[in-house]
Order: sequence, then structure tokens, then C-alpha cells
Amino acid sequence: MAIEPPALVPPANEVDASKAPLLDHLIELRTRLLWSLAALMAAFFIAFYFSDQLLAFLAQPLLTAYDRVGEAPPSSLIYTKLYEAFFTKIKVALFAAFLCAFPVIANQLWGFVAPGLYKNEKRAFLPFLLATPILFFGGAAMAYFIAMPTVYTFMLQMQGTTNGVSLTALPAVGDFLSFTMSIIFAFGACFLVPVALMLLAKVGIINVAQLKSFRRYAIVIAFVIAAVVTPPDVISQFMLAVPMILLYELSIIAITLTQRRSKAGKDAVRTD
Repeated sequence: MAIEPPALVPPANEVDASKAPLLDHLIELRTRLLWSLAALMAAFFIAFYFSDQLLAFLAQPLLTAYDRVGEAPPSSLIYTKLYEAFFTKIKVALFAAFLCAFPVIANQLWGFVAPGLYKNEKRAFLPFLLATPILFFGGAAMAYFIAMPTVYTFMLQMQGTTNGVSLTALPAVGDFLSFTMSIIFAFGACFLVPVALMLLAKVGIINVAQLKSFRRYAIVIAFVIAAVVTPPDVISQFMLAVPMILLYELSIIAITLTQRRSKAGKDAVRTD
């Protein structure tokens, strides 16, 4: 009669040791999420206190547009619902809080991911993490200082009297804020195209030859994205699509230079 060997059951301490790292990661993730949430909430309460000043800051491109069309700006932005002004201030505070807390959130995300990366991987991904807020705020600045005054000027020129029908712009504060934030977020997000393309090239999903062959389709996609994420006017669509196309071309140049530098470094190591 054959005797079966006893089942190999790992000791209890080994089982606990195998579970400990996962629990540690979950605890660390919870801690970093709490720090990120705390930073967001602190920034929200501060921004809510200055919500009137922030709203006035966001309204400056509209005042610039009124000056361009040669009209006196309205003394106030109207609201047609009793709760609209309050929720508008909340939206302004959340918008500003996210922008202010983003460095803290990105730092917590990097602190959670970085220990699991090799030293060369950290050196490779850290520039992308640093470039993300710079490009986003660059796109937001272009929207604020260039795109928004131009779009508002175009829309204010629709005022006038035609066949006895008078058109007068009376911007509602809620609609104005949603319109403004959509333009800022659209420009900021689309300016992250180089980061996305260089990350894909870094992990080997795409290469320069594919990007060059895809150029004509990228131009069409840029205009489609601009038509979807921007207000329904041709000016804002062109002002977003053209920079996206230029950033696509700059991404090809940057990827080419990066790959050449990496290849030169590898060749130097081999010759040594």
C-alpha cells in the first residue's frame, strides 16, 4: 500500500509574510489618497473664500472682448436661478482647488509609484511627470490670454439690430463659467499630446516612422477633437487644432532626438 506524501502546507509565518507587502501597499495608498484629499479640501476652502476675486479674474477675457468691440462692459453678470450664484462659486473654488492641489497630488502619486521602479525607469519617467503640469498650464494660459478674448470678441460681434430684431448679450454667470472652464480644460488637456506620444514611444508601442505615416490622419483627428471639446465656433476650433498639429510635429522631433541620444549612449557603452 503506497503512502501518499503529506501535503506541502506553508508555515503560517510565510503566509503572513506573503500578505504583508500587499497590506503595506494598501495602507500607503490610503495614506497618500488622504493627503491628496486633504490638500484638495484645504485649497477648496481657501479658493471659496476668494471666489469673487477668482470669478473676476476669469471674467477679464470677457472685459477685453468688450473693449475690442468698442462697447462698455456689463456692470454685472446675471443669474436666473436663485441657487446659480452659489453653485457658481463652488465651481470656481473646485476649479482653482484642483489646479492648486495638482502638484501635491502628483507628488503623492509619484511617491507611491517610484519605489517600484528601477533607477533608470525613474530617470525616464520623472521628466514626463514634470512636463505634464508645465504643458497643461501652458495650454491654459494660451486659452486665457489668446483664445478666450478672441472667441468672446467674435461672439459679441453678433450683437446688433437686424430687421427690427435686436440682439444683446447678457451673459449668465453659470453658463459663462462653464463655457470658460471648458475652453481652459480643453486647451490644457490637448497640450499634453507630446507627453502621451513620448510615453508611448518610450515603452515601444509607437515609433517615429509610424508617427510620420500617421501624420495626415493626425491632422484630421486634431480638428475632430477640437470640434468636440471646444464651443461650436470655427475660431476656437482652429486655435486648438493648429497648436495640436504643431505639438504633434514637435513630438516627432523630440522622439527622434531622444532615440538618437539613447542609441549613441548604447554605442558608446559597447565601444568601451
